[in-house]
Parts: sequence; structure tokens; C-alpha cells
Amino acid sequence: MSEPITSVASLDNLEERVPAGTERFFRLTVSESYNGVMVRLPIVIRRAPNPGPTVCVTAAIHGNEINGTGAIRQLIRESPFELTSGMLIMIPIVNVQGFEAYSRYLPDRRDLNRSFPGSASGSMASRLANKLFTEVVQRCDYGIDLHTASVRRTNFPNVRGDFSVPAIRDMGKAFGCQWMLNSRGPLGSFRREAMRAGVPTIILEAGEVCKVEPSVLAVAVHGVSNVLSHLGMTDQPGAELPPQQIINKTLWVRAERGGFLEFHVSPGEVVRKDQPLATNNSLFGAEHNVLVSPIDAVVIGMTTLPAATPGEPVIHLGQIPTELAKSITSPKIESESDPLHDQAMEDLATNIMVTSREEDVED
Repeated sequence: MSEPITSVASLDNLEERVPAGTERFFRLTVSESYNGVMVRLPIVIRRAPNPGPTVCVTAAIHGNEINGTGAIRQLIRESPFELTSGMLIMIPIVNVQGFEAYSRYLPDRRDLNRSFPGSASGSMASRLANKLFTEVVQRCDYGIDLHTASVRRTNFPNVRGDFSVPAIRDMGKAFGCQWMLNSRGPLGSFRREAMRAGVPTIILEAGEVCKVEPSVLAVAVHGVSNVLSHLGMTDQPGAELPPQQIINKTLWVRAERGGFLEFHVSPGEVVRKDQPLATNNSLFGAEHNVLVSPIDAVVIGMTTLPAATPGEPVIHLGQIPTELAKSITSPKIESESDPLHDQAMEDLATNIMVTSREEDVED
């Protein structure tokens, strides 16, 4: 990077600050630390030679979710496309203070992703949310927000959004994940409030906290590139899309007893109703009970911690049609059109110990 970094209080006059066909680096002042040091967001803005949509790509709204940070850094340093139309705003770390403390939260213990659109006179989280909204979101036509699972969990790559909105559904499909979760998002979340403000926004959920996982990074970079191509902003043709399924219902299977879990499935596997998911044993090896799937589903996410207490969330399932579950002959779907899916399945399975348990599952 040879360009200077400019510290700014506002992103006004972007057309003058970022001429057509150039890229500029900024640090946007958003807050102040306990010792009076300015807190600034790192922002890279790339403007194409031709007019077009403005898209923001954000990561680390939860400060310890840095897979997206790695992906945006790669987009900045080794972009796989040439931006031909519009403007791309990239923010590798939104929650700078949480990032520096390896924490999901801000120093005031509030969740930034429950604080949008925020207020200029509210809490620390509310003020940061308001600054991001007024300075970035309201200048954009579309948004892509990159997330991971929360601490001691992992997510198989899936894209989420309110797919009742055609523009969001089209973006979600273009991103290229096989699994698409139809959800507006929690109240105060970035994607939900951006949509309400007229900025169609999707999120990627993939991987674990405090890591940059190669297969997750590859999915994120590929997905962002696909969306930009879909919007007519790059020189890249649209990628071939894998078979995709919109999921409208999800649920957590929870531990019923305290103990030590033996997992029988891994992230991304398709499971049938009544299929064993995990066995809960005592520390001496005595079997307490077996957790089974109540539905035909895909394993969207799961805990990576084998120790469990009653009520502990263990396996996150996304319901799929029974006909689809029956048509899948192997729990580990392989697709020639989606090698990134296959690599993610292989990589994420290495984070947990999976054992087999033979049980009959009726058709």
C-alpha cells in the first residue's frame, strides 16, 4: 500500500476525496477511549471509472469475529476483480475497541449489532452505530456484512437476509452459498436496520471467532466478488451457482444432562429426523442420553466445546424439505460446481471430534 491514510471526522464530499478510477484510505473518527485517544475506523474506498451502485462490505461488528477481517484485507491487497462501475467501501474492523480486547462487545458491554441505527447522543454503542449509519450506510445502495459464530461455536458458511425482499434474495443467491437462511435479523441488527433504511443487506455467517480460516476466507472473497458481478460492478462474469436451498426455520438441539459430548455430525452435514447427533456421557464414560434430530435438516452450526450443562445449545439445525433429505445419499454433499463448499466441510470438521453411532433412520 503506497497511498497515504487520511484521518477524517466525516466522509462528506467523497466524489472529490476519491476521484473516479482511484482508491483512498481513511481513518474515520467515531469515538474516544478512556485515556482520550481517538477511536478511528479503517476504511478503504475504491471508486471505479464509471458510475454505478455503492456497496459497503463490513466485518468485525463483533470485535472477535475476524474471518471477515481477513477476507476484506485480501480484497484490498489481492483483489480478484477489477472494479469497473460504482464505488466499493470496505471496513475490515467496525468494532475497533472490541477487536483490540478480543471481545464481541464494546467496552460498555453492549452488543453493537443490537444498537443500530443508533443515536448521536446515546450510549457508546449507540453513538458508534449512529456514526456508521450516517457516514457509511446512508451513502450506500447495498451492504454485505461478514460474521462468524459466537465464542465456542462454529458455523457452516451460510448467507442470511430477508429473502421476501427481491433485491436481498437476488444478492443472497448471487453470493453463492448452498444454504440461505431467511431471517430479517434481530432488532437493532445492522442488516435489519439497513434494510429498513432502504439499503438491501445480507450477511455471511461462517467459522469461529478469533480465527482467519482459509476456507471461510475463500468463501467470503468469492461471495463478495459474485455479488459485485451480479450488480454489474466488475469485469468478472457471473460464477456458476451451486444448488441452493432457502431455510425458513431453524432450531437448537440442547443438552438435557450435564456431561461430556461425543459428536456424531459435523458442520454442513444433512441429517434425517431421529438421527443421532451427539451422545452425552459422564466423565467416567457412562452414557446419559443421545441427542437426536427432531427434523430433517442441515447442521448450520454447533458447539465446539464437548462439555455441556442442561440447556446448553449443542447443534443448530436448519430445516429442509423431507424430499430433499431423502434425495441426498451422503450426509456430506459434494458438488463439482461448489468446491469451496466441499473444502469448508472438510476443514470445519477438523475442529471437533466426530464418532459414528449406528442407528436406523426410517425413510
